[in-house]
Amino acid sequence: MPGGNKYNVGMYVAKIPNRSSPPAFLLRESYREGGTVKNRTLANLSHLPIRQIELIRRVLKGQTLVSPQEAFVIPRSLPHGHVEAVLGTVRKLGLDTLIASKGSRQRDLVVAMIVQRIIFPCSKLATTRDWHTTTLAEELGVEDADEDELYAALDWLLRRQKRIEQKLGRRHLQEGGLVLYDVSSSYYEGRTCTLAKQGHSRDGKKGRPIIVYGVLTNAEGRPVAVEVYPGNTGDPTTVPDQVEKLRERFGFWEVVLAGDRGMLTQTQIEHLKKYPGLGWISALRSESIRQLVQEGCLQRSLFDEVNLAEIRSPEFPGERLVACYNPLLAEERGRRREELLAATEKELEKLARQVARRTKKPMKQAEIALKAGRVINRFKVAKHFELIIQDGLFAYSRKEAAIQREADLDGIYVIRTSQPEERLSAEDAVRSYKLLAEVEQAFRSLKSVDLRVRPIYHRVDDRVRAHIFVCLLAYYVQWHLKQAWAPLLFEDQELEGNRMQRDPVAPAQPSASVKHKKSTHQTSSGLPVHSFATLLNELGTRCRNTCRLTSDPSGSTFHQVTERTPLQAEAFKLLGL
Repeated sequence: MPGGNKYNVGMYVAKIPNRSSPPAFLLRESYREGGTVKNRTLANLSHLPIRQIELIRRVLKGQTLVSPQEAFVIPRSLPHGHVEAVLGTVRKLGLDTLIASKGSRQRDLVVAMIVQRIIFPCSKLATTRDWHTTTLAEELGVEDADEDELYAALDWLLRRQKRIEQKLGRRHLQEGGLVLYDVSSSYYEGRTCTLAKQGHSRDGKKGRPIIVYGVLTNAEGRPVAVEVYPGNTGDPTTVPDQVEKLRERFGFWEVVLAGDRGMLTQTQIEHLKKYPGLGWISALRSESIRQLVQEGCLQRSLFDEVNLAEIRSPEFPGERLVACYNPLLAEERGRRREELLAATEKELEKLARQVARRTKKPMKQAEIALKAGRVINRFKVAKHFELIIQDGLFAYSRKEAAIQREADLDGIYVIRTSQPEERLSAEDAVRSYKLLAEVEQAFRSLKSVDLRVRPIYHRVDDRVRAHIFVCLLAYYVQWHLKQAWAPLLFEDQELEGNRMQRDPVAPAQPSASVKHKKSTHQTSSGLPVHSFATLLNELGTRCRNTCRLTSDPSGSTFHQVTERTPLQAEAFKLLGL
């Protein structure tokens, strides 16, 4: 150091602002010369990464630097973001207090099962294993729960089902409003449950007994109640129970019940007419539509200029009938029928050649009939073929007149309702009936990989009922999650707003925003678009790490949650969490 009267004070890192460029970082030395403190630059550090500059700054201040591995270890890291989002939504919706106003072990277990059903649906035994692989059990303090305790919690929940549904009904239904109802079924594994019966399976599982359940939702498709029936219960016979539930349990005397034509049959509609104030919306079966054509009440000329027309018929007194024609639906049905007819003819031709080859020992009439029956019933078009069957002889032909009569109805459907025009326009009657697709969406979510209500293994009837109720409550949460996350999902955010303005008969057209998302796989802000499942997986990458200080002999730990990515931050922002 030049000059004997110069005294070293120390080195430091100086940050020098620069108007038009990034700031400069200089390594400087401060020293005292005489009575004055002076500085001089030793090096320009601006080319180094900010992290290295910060380390140099800390060393010059005398701080001891250690590597992260020397400072602390992470004995465990658990996925947390998806738990945080779903559980936070449960609490924001007030579903936990709706289940029980006071906190309890049973309520925590039920909430844990609901969240688990959304994050990773599995059996109750697998649930007690899987929720230790996330922060779910820790968040609710149920780490020590076993499957027997979950079954007891299910029993506790079932006893509260009516009160919970009443609260949901008061929250989401209204006097004079629209209520949607539909029925589905799921197959059962086992023989002990008395609810499991042979019936009309919608799962395509031949030979498996099924369990039937009906779901009530509001007009938006938000679920409010579920009822479980034996597997051999016919869909229409469940309707009186729903009427009693709406009137007695929910206290609604004036509602409009919408159900599909297989549900609200003529018999059930006659039953509904006994309840003043109870309206309904349904559709006619094809045989009833054909009868309207034969009587001259419905003619294709009605649709020359419009696709919707209101008609009357003495066969349906006091009802309004709204006839609709969809040319795209007509084209699809005609194409499908021709494919089935051609496939059936191909198989019948094989059978005809087989019979013709049997000259030495002709095929018997009974054998030919058995083989032909299997063919024509396979594609469900037996009514369109005329068969000639004798010993050693088989011939077939299409019933062209019958096929044409059916083709004349292609694309035509008729909505029927009890609501007067001043309460419900013809267009809104069609729109309201089409809202049943929202209930079908509920069944798709319940059955698919989202919530997996099936297969059902519970041996006791009440456990089956409680299991399906848990699935319904999980769908209630999922419904709200999907609504909030619509901008991040392959969902049409404008669908709900456009539904009541667009042509009720013509197929819905996707909005410009959803077209953009599907073509670019990005949101308008440049974030990747996800399905519901992949978005949950993305949130699950936000982990809660348990850290232990290596310098602490007591082995105490602390938690550190990974920072949110831009996508995760947007997902939580949309949820309002």
